[in-house]
Amino acid sequence: MEDLGAPLLSSTRGTEEAHLVLDINGGQQHSEMGEDRNPFDFLGANLSIDSPAPLDPFRNHTPHAQGLYEWVKILVCLPIVLLRLVIFGLSLLVGYVATKIALIGWTDRQNPMPRWRCRIMWVTRLCTRTILFSFGYNWIKRIGKPISREIAPIVVSNHVSYIEPIFFFYDLFPTIVASESHDDMPFVGTIIRAMQVIFVNRFSAPSRKHAVNEIKRKASCNSFPRVLLFPEGTTTNGRMLISFQLGAFIPGFPIQPVAVRYPYVHFDQSWGYISLARLMFRMFTQFHNFMEVEYLPVIFPLASKKESAVGLAERTSYAIASALNVIQTSHSYGDLMLLTRASELGLDKPSSYMVEMAKMERVSIELNNSFLLCSFQV
Repeated sequence: MEDLGAPLLSSTRGTEEAHLVLDINGGQQHSEMGEDRNPFDFLGANLSIDSPAPLDPFRNHTPHAQGLYEWVKILVCLPIVLLRLVIFGLSLLVGYVATKIALIGWTDRQNPMPRWRCRIMWVTRLCTRTILFSFGYNWIKRIGKPISREIAPIVVSNHVSYIEPIFFFYDLFPTIVASESHDDMPFVGTIIRAMQVIFVNRFSAPSRKHAVNEIKRKASCNSFPRVLLFPEGTTTNGRMLISFQLGAFIPGFPIQPVAVRYPYVHFDQSWGYISLARLMFRMFTQFHNFMEVEYLPVIFPLASKKESAVGLAERTSYAIASALNVIQTSHSYGDLMLLTRASELGLDKPSSYMVEMAKMERVSIELNNSFLLCSFQV
């Protein structure tokens, strides 16, 4: 069986090896050579690593229907499911056709979409609202309002489900940043191309650099729509906010944060440990699914000092976490990869293999800086 564990640091002292050990059961990290809090003390590096938080930001809390009420509700809603499926299919088809018409003959994708094509896309936008209705979002509570694009050209939101991109398509019709894999998805790939999507491969440094340049280019031109990003990089269960990627913040433009909530009692609508088909079926079999979208005050880069992208991201993350009343963690997409791999291998408690990857990356950077400092001193 493959092993997820690996030494993070290895060196030789005589005949013994010193490894950094991460205690996933909540204990303090220690060195096999001793109980030092700082395993990098021998390098002269003033570092410490806290234990990973015993939290799982990706777990859906109702992966299966539980209780008599929920099963009765599903049975009662089964006839409604057929109607909702028809509405969903027709809306998707009409929106797809309208989008294809809007894209006919349009080859200059580097410049903003002409106005007459945008007017045709209103048909698709109305279809996305009908799609939300078919999923049980009969009404959506909206708090605050979007600030004009001239003031805040970039919008960032927490990411809980596939529902948010559909809502923002209807409400803002923004330019989005999406994974390259989305381009091959039936129907969806065509529609997001009409949004002048910025594709990115998160595992490619040149692709990430290109995406940042495109964000800056499109955000700086008022002829383009707003740029929408989900800086968490993946969906969570909405009970906490994980670390932000920096792509939205490197250009240094004002940011409007958005906090999205899904209040529920019996059905957790987050896209966690649940398949897309099951999640859609559970949505179809609800009388109503609740969703709240709160547009928060704009976060402006500090003019009094040169603020880094990290500082702007931290202030934006704090604003969203405060509005949601949730905690912030250092988990990232890397933790989700560890979780998924541990689940595939059938390991016990797969969530215990998460290490809050963003925190480990920061420690790695600090460690590299310490190595460089030691080298210069020598």
